Amino acid sequence: MPMVTRAPRETATVPPHIQTRLEAAGLRRTLATRAVLGLFLAQPPGGLTHAQALQALTARGLDINRVTLYRLLDRLAACGVLQRHTDDQARTWRFNLAPREASGEDEGALPRFECDACHRQFRLTDASEPTRAMAQDLFSSLARLGHQGARVDVSVHGTCAGCVEAAS
Repeated sequence: MPMVTRAPRETATVPPHIQTRLEAAGLRRTLATRAVLGLFLAQPPGGLTHAQALQALTARGLDINRVTLYRLLDRLAACGVLQRHTDDQARTWRFNLAPREASGEDEGALPRFECDACHRQFRLTDASEPTRAMAQDLFSSLARLGHQGARVDVSVHGTCAGCVEAAS
């Protein structure tokens, strides 16, 4: 009788801070969730668009519906596992793994610099205090109107030092 070989089980370990966020949001660790997390735990430079994530998952042998992937990426962003930001040039969303120390409103208020050439993001922690105060003011203004703000996204776009040097 010939020996049957099976594909190895996925070994991507979900870090505790991500597992905590998944559990708090009520998300299950399905095959699709683990596969998507594996993509982002590899920290692709510049993050991934939906289409790039779908292509990467398909290349890994996972047959996932594109709408299911859209919903999963949105849910992972909503619970703080991923960060979603616009790619104005491509007119699409890009997703990155959220920082480990992300903590709700405060983290969303940290400004970031995004390179329009390579799409890498750099957190601007030195500028965080004035920005956090501005964000808190916005949340307070919303609360007075009866609204509940979830996050403030502040990003500066341009060209990073690496891309400027490469273009020279």
